[in-house]
Parts: sequence; structure tokens; C-alpha cells
Amino acid sequence: MKKSYCPIDTFINTIKGKRKGTIILHLFQGTKRYGELVKLMPDISERMMSKQLKELENDGLIIRTVFPEVPPRVEYSLTQLGIDIRPVLKGMYKGGLLFEQSIEGG
Repeated sequence: MKKSYCPIDTFINTIKGKRKGTIILHLFQGTKRYGELVKLMPDISERMMSKQLKELENDGLIIRTVFPEVPPRVEYSLTQLGIDIRPVLKGMYKGGLLFEQSIEGG
């Protein structure tokens, strides 16, 4: 995460990316395995999913837990920071609905 001139830009630059917001929204529902996330978002390639998960982990929004099993089991959950941004993402979700309604309406 890189600090920007404005905190709004810092936030947007951190969560922008192919479906990062959607990944976080799914993790609000609880810990998910990698395969679960892939099934929840079939329109994103596994390569892109891995990239976005890695970036979210590097930015301190999610935790990646690898269990020493064969085959390996990997789970993703939100950090406290990831949990703390929930109200902002919910507001963005509602804003997105308003924009979609304005597009559909006219």
C-alpha cells in the first residue's frame, strides 16, 4: 500500500483492481478456501484471482493461511483492517447501485 496525496486516493488505489472489492465482500461472509472464491467469481481467471489475493495480502487486508496437509489447504480471511473498511465498501456498493439505476433509467 502506497500513501497518496489524499487519503481517498490511498483507499481507492489499494482496493482497485479486478474484483478486489468483490473478494473482500465475499470474505465479509467468513473465511473462504481458494476454490470457493474461484467458484463464487467464475468470470475471473485463476491467474488474476491469485494476483489479486496476493496484492490484498501484501496490503494487509487479508490473511492467507496454508495448512500442512496433502494436498495443501489454503484459506483466506480478513485482517482487522479488512474488517474495518466494511462500512466504506458497503457505501460504495450502495453508490454503485445508484449509478446503475441512473444508467438503466436513462
